[in-house]
Amino acid sequence: MWISIVIPAKNEEGSIGKTISGIQLLGLNIEIVVVNDGSTDNTKVIAENAGAKVVSHPYSKGNGAAIKTGARHATGDVIVFMDADGQHDPNDIPGLLKKIEEGYDLVVGARQKGSQASLGRGIANSLYNNLATYMTEHKVEDLTSGFRAVRAEKFREFLYLLPNGFSYPTTSTMAFFRAGYSVTYVPIHAAKRIGKSHISPMKDGVRFFLIIFKIATLFSPLKMFLPIAIVLFLMATGWYGYTLWEMGRFTNMSALLYTGSIMIFLMGLISEQITALMYKEK
Repeated sequence: MWISIVIPAKNEEGSIGKTISGIQLLGLNIEIVVVNDGSTDNTKVIAENAGAKVVSHPYSKGNGAAIKTGARHATGDVIVFMDADGQHDPNDIPGLLKKIEEGYDLVVGARQKGSQASLGRGIANSLYNNLATYMTEHKVEDLTSGFRAVRAEKFREFLYLLPNGFSYPTTSTMAFFRAGYSVTYVPIHAAKRIGKSHISPMKDGVRFFLIIFKIATLFSPLKMFLPIAIVLFLMATGWYGYTLWEMGRFTNMSALLYTGSIMIFLMGLISEQITALMYKEK
């Protein structure tokens, strides 16, 4: 089995060499593809000197764009994606590959308690995991982990869906569930990154909030819209009952809530059909 290790890197000169060396020590039948996402330091030179194949972006396009570039240049049957900042331990790679050999299509390194993450990100990840579990009806242990192994052919089916930013793990995981591919998890420990994080709490806080809605639209929009429509319908009915008892009439508020309930349900129904078309086999 020929394996490609794809590492997106932006200004990671302090850790990229060590990461590549750790992978080479495994002695696997692999190629290492480093996607230099517009780095302004010596990331490219260090990666090349360490023995990796380097593909460079002329300017920074984002983590997701680097992942897509790496997937297009990878020649392996299986692709392992991992970070360049030292958070991911190369010694966990054989564990991911073992699950691929067992027949799984996507294997995600699930970060365990004690991994380096802020309180806010930990709460957000827990929210994403619970929501994804509800949507897919499968236990989702780590929706946003960027350390994963996939069958290359199947991963490339969804390149057009992947965003150029940091939410590619969410998108790809939900796409694999939606397509009916086999997904599993391997416990890992994420270390403290080397160097400065590229995530902005304010800017990316809004982006992470939008991920919640993206989870729904990527898998089953109706499962998100239907509960909201039901709540509005019950509120409308309750208010109508109250106003009928107190004032003996049907009010504009009840009409508004009933209308909102119907509109949200129809939006969910249309979104469900559009999502089905997105995953239609060509």
